[in-house]
Amino acid sequence: MSGRTRRRDGGTAVVEFVLLGVLLLVPLLYLALALSAVQRSVLGVTQAAREAGRAYVTGTAATAAARADEAARLALSDQGLPTAGLRIRYGSADSGCATAGPRPWPLRPGVDFAVCVSAPLRLLAVPGFLAADRTVVTARHVVRTDEYRDHAP
Repeated sequence: MSGRTRRRDGGTAVVEFVLLGVLLLVPLLYLALALSAVQRSVLGVTQAAREAGRAYVTGTAATAAARADEAARLALSDQGLPTAGLRIRYGSADSGCATAGPRPWPLRPGVDFAVCVSAPLRLLAVPGFLAADRTVVTARHVVRTDEYRDHAP
């Protein structure tokens, strides 16, 4: 072989490939699972805001807030999300969720207002004290009360 020494790898390339594959695959798999959890939370909170708004405007002044809360909890649980930490706020239709408040919006015929629903984001393998209070998913849905309906109790 013209003076060259031939070195035998003896399968080390396969071992290196497996080790590097596992080291790269685990973070990518976690990233895919985390993005899936975020997407599920966003979908669930968006659906909860929509259902809370619809339940609110179909109730009476005495029952609207309780109906909205129950509809939002049901929508979150339908997506397999925890309902602990759920917050519902109401605000004017032209403002964002930052200015919305917890007081129920007055039901008057033909009024537009926004329902904001917030819930904590739970990620896989992240302890609750790290993520639960810091990361919140919020959705906003604008609803209109019926012009020909009396919302009195």
